[in-house]
Amino acid sequence: MQRIGLISDTHGLLRPQAMEFLRGCDHIVHGGDIGAQHVLDALAAIAPLTAVRGNNDGAAWADAIRETERIELGGVWLYAIHDLARLDIDPAAEGIRVVVSGHSHRPVIEEREGVLYINPGSAGPRRFRLPISIGELIIEGGAITPRIVEMDTASPAC
Repeated sequence: MQRIGLISDTHGLLRPQAMEFLRGCDHIVHGGDIGAQHVLDALAAIAPLTAVRGNNDGAAWADAIRETERIELGGVWLYAIHDLARLDIDPAAEGIRVVVSGHSHRPVIEEREGVLYINPGSAGPRRFRLPISIGELIIEGGAITPRIVEMDTASPAC
């Protein structure tokens, strides 16, 4: 079994609740709009990290971050992209089982043509009335179980 943590749209704000949720993950995927290098450093201290560049990640610290990433975890191919509207591949045709995105700040889990699309929502500053959320994938024997969790944001952020 592998537990993959999913986080997006931190915009430089890494909440202690997010850090706690991600502890124990085998890998973390950040869906972009990271906001600052310290976010990547903190996440990479928890587990191996794959991150993609978001539309707000234009500073020099983000120069080496790619707009898309394709990784295999637990025998399952994942494709990460910040803005799902910019998806320029056919995931099913390319053997991708999971597409992880961000950008909209709206948490979503849906399956289309055998591909699981998951946006963990925004773990950073609140936008409009959207929830502050984070997600995970449990991969076991080829089966994928997704979950999105709304974080209790009553505690202060770091």
